[in-house]
Amino acid sequence: MATFLKTPPAPTTTDTFSSSSPVSNHHHETTHSSSFSKSRFEAYNRLQSAAVAFGEKLPIPEIVALGGQSDGKSSLLEALLGFQFNVREVEMGTCRPLILQMVHDPTALDPRCRFQEEDSEEYGSPIVSSLAIADTIKSRTDAMLKKTKTAVSSKPIVMRAEYAHCPNLTIIDTPGFVLKAKKGEPESTPEEILSMVISLASPPHRILLFLQQSSVEWCSSLWLDAIRDIDPAFRRTLIVVSKFDNRLKVHRRFNLKHLGKQSISILILFLQEFTERWEVDRYLSASGYLGENMQPFFVALPKERTAVSNDEFRRQISQVDSDVIRHLKENVKGGYDEERYKARIGFGCLRDYLESELHRRYKEATPSILALLEQRCSEVTAQLNILDSKILATSDVAHLRKSAMSFASSICNHMGALIDGAADPDPEQWGKTTEEEKSESGMGSWPGVISDIKPPNANIRLYGGAAFERVMHEFRCAAYSVQYPTVSREKMSNITLARAGRGGGRGIAEAAAEIARASAKSWLAPLLDTACERLAFVLINLFDLAMEKNQHLQFDYGKKPGDMDGYVGFHAALRRSYNCFIKDLAKQRKQLVRQHLDSVTSPYSQVCYETDVLYGPGPNSTFSYQTSCLDFSDQENIPPVNNNNNNNNQQTTPGKLLKAAGEASMTVPETPSPENAIDGGARKRHPRILGENKMLGNMASQSSSQQVSTYNEICSLAAQHFARIREVLVERSVTTALNSGFLTPCREDLMVALGMELFAVKDEKFMDMFVAPGAIDILQNERESLLKRQKTLQSCLTEFKSVATSL
Repeated sequence: MATFLKTPPAPTTTDTFSSSSPVSNHHHETTHSSSFSKSRFEAYNRLQSAAVAFGEKLPIPEIVALGGQSDGKSSLLEALLGFQFNVREVEMGTCRPLILQMVHDPTALDPRCRFQEEDSEEYGSPIVSSLAIADTIKSRTDAMLKKTKTAVSSKPIVMRAEYAHCPNLTIIDTPGFVLKAKKGEPESTPEEILSMVISLASPPHRILLFLQQSSVEWCSSLWLDAIRDIDPAFRRTLIVVSKFDNRLKVHRRFNLKHLGKQSISILILFLQEFTERWEVDRYLSASGYLGENMQPFFVALPKERTAVSNDEFRRQISQVDSDVIRHLKENVKGGYDEERYKARIGFGCLRDYLESELHRRYKEATPSILALLEQRCSEVTAQLNILDSKILATSDVAHLRKSAMSFASSICNHMGALIDGAADPDPEQWGKTTEEEKSESGMGSWPGVISDIKPPNANIRLYGGAAFERVMHEFRCAAYSVQYPTVSREKMSNITLARAGRGGGRGIAEAAAEIARASAKSWLAPLLDTACERLAFVLINLFDLAMEKNQHLQFDYGKKPGDMDGYVGFHAALRRSYNCFIKDLAKQRKQLVRQHLDSVTSPYSQVCYETDVLYGPGPNSTFSYQTSCLDFSDQENIPPVNNNNNNNNQQTTPGKLLKAAGEASMTVPETPSPENAIDGGARKRHPRILGENKMLGNMASQSSSQQVSTYNEICSLAAQHFARIREVLVERSVTTALNSGFLTPCREDLMVALGMELFAVKDEKFMDMFVAPGAIDILQNERESLLKRQKTLQSCLTEFKSVATSL
């Protein structure tokens, strides 16, 4: 069996690439094609450098090398470059991506490497020393990680290598996958590396070059599933089986003296791996795991890491390729299927394929890149124009005032449209359900309400006028779900006995009315405050919707985003003024509805003495609200109404709640006898107390049934009065006050209020919203950056136009 370590005669083929190989009979055509291919490659390299410097996201065809640590990515990169620079010694692949732009330059007999400056398209001075290259990568990586305070960084290092013995090829080296962080690294490093590599490999314009050692079976691959997640059908994935020589022979020496002949024969068969042609062909096909259309490359590279000259390094690469092919022919019975697999074995085949594939994709992508460059140039020019307008506006206050007032007026108009009812922006994205409103506003439940209030349309995403109306209905539901509170005998006695001595026969009625008024104030006031705050929250949310609507409207009409875009100070002031306007409205509405509450609970109010409650809802009653409320919700989500007076029952319908209260109030307890000490007028009792001991004895012997009857009568009357106060307050006063108090000012007074606060000021104060200290310098720096980007993109566009004419 031939050994794989023998050194055959040096190959006679040259180690340079097609662009520098001897010319054929088609010298002119080949030279012409190679010239334009190089021009295209140079154009893409410049565009890539500009994209990295300015953060542009352009679909440039790129090769991304990925795989586990120690799978041979660094060795492959050095082989492609044609020289060693010891990147493995500093292990930079674990921290930051490296973009290698290899430029074939026949005049560069020694490699010239230059690094792109951070956040710039400019390249530094050439570096020749391989140690200096590794040190530069390490220092840049350390500086970036210190700046970002992270273990890894997705911002790439860009290195341009010009050499006579490298192809025209651009490849991105990514950090190697690891299962466990190294000592001193954060435990999250493996997950961060995987996330970063997935981000780098996900763009569909990138070719994935996945390396895996030949000693790993496909069924045991740790990282193949990660590649499937990125590219499930392997449509843009190229698989490279690295360290292929490990599968063909063993480099170690074994002490076989203690083994018998049979054992030695078995060990040799095991180490040999492949002895029959069918074994080799089955392994090379890899169809059982990768599919019929997937054809991996099989590559072996020199293992020795001793310092050798660049010429010797390239000779060793060619030598290993020759040894692999010879081994397959001579040491495998029947050889292998050369017609099918020869073009996939060896580093030279992989190198040529990568170069041709990348240039093919460059050619295909040129038209789309040209169109995208024209678009980006137009966009950058438009940004420059806007920036110039801002800089000019710093000295033109009148123009700035006009633009700002026009913008504010547009926002106010959109507010009115949203209140009146609108379906743009998309309610599914911008609307809120009742639960979301409660959660985001910080007001989870209605004070004093035990039952779960779920108004109609609670699960529908609403905003603007629709959401306002839903909160109004929810307030009604909450108000009608408040049960009349139980009053202790002590409280009732104190109120009733005090009124019994004032004369007249209305002691019980007056006491019941007073109790009802006190209960209404105590229980309904917090509901009114909550209603005002919830309505204010709905209106405050309209600011973002109005801004979105304004932006969409401008785009729909083909206009620029607007003169006010980018003026953060103005937008903040406009939002602050609007929020203050709504909060002031809420404060005023709270005071107004409290006045309505005070009015209907005043001793001078006749609400408690109107007779329609005592005899049930009449034809002119306002109990018809529920029938006029449209419900678009799923009916099965609305619980049935329970007419029992149970605090745990869910009450959602104001009309039915009032009806239940009215029916309950129809049962009036028997009227207590005149002899009752609590009942009766003062004029009847006074003589008896002064002159008749018999009557005093009768008062002392009143039965317990009469006392219970009096207490129940007062409770029943108080409940009726409470229901009447609530109905008049909710249906006649508060509804109108809240609708007119919130919505009318938003339609009619908002622009005036904003104008007084933002624009009715002196120029110096007005300009504070636009020109903060140092703002002009920031604008000038931004303009310089845009000018530089415009110049670079325009230069790339000119190059690509020239390239496109040659296609």
